Amino acid sequence: MAVSVLRLAELGLHGAAFLCGIVCASALTVAQGEFGGRCILYGTVSWNGSALVPRSFSHVSLCYFVSAVSVAVALCCFSALLYGIYGCCTEESRWDRTWLSIALVVAFVVLFFLLVSACILRVGMDALCASIVQTKSLSGCQEAERKPWASYSPTRFYSNLYSAQASAWVSVSLWCLLSAGLLLRRRMDVPFPRPNAPETEPIFGGRP
Repeated sequence: MAVSVLRLAELGLHGAAFLCGIVCASALTVAQGEFGGRCILYGTVSWNGSALVPRSFSHVSLCYFVSAVSVAVALCCFSALLYGIYGCCTEESRWDRTWLSIALVVAFVVLFFLLVSACILRVGMDALCASIVQTKSLSGCQEAERKPWASYSPTRFYSNLYSAQASAWVSVSLWCLLSAGLLLRRRMDVPFPRPNAPETEPIFGGRP
């Protein structure tokens, strides 16, 4: 029963991680589209007296990297979710230690890239908000959504960036739990008897 509960928990975590990946990629793409497809992370902003003026943007590949990681992880979670459902329906859910070790390596690699993406979103958004606040025309970054912008009309860029960042950190937490679950399954795994050691062989003395 404990293993069955663990499998159901993994299915739920994969489903939640899939949704977080989709939300992160979608929110960042929408925020990027509000600035004509340019990456506003780590950007700088000035105030010309009547509107906010973007002075610099990050290279677009930075936002593409975060979106690509989110989409790739979402696809990975979706595949694992389908395989888990198939395993529960067919009762073919047992993995040997080799496959569990491979799954652990994949989980750690995914967790590393998710952590990098979440840090990029956090630091990049903090740098942008610090630049907006330094204009001394606003007391908070969220107020910039209600101010006019030169050449752009970003009405929800802060909300979208915040959603992307929150989804990224939730994904990190979910994959930490998934990694812990794989470690637990690996410790609970009992190797099968060796083919050259049949149960009919005497315990002491060996063959006559």
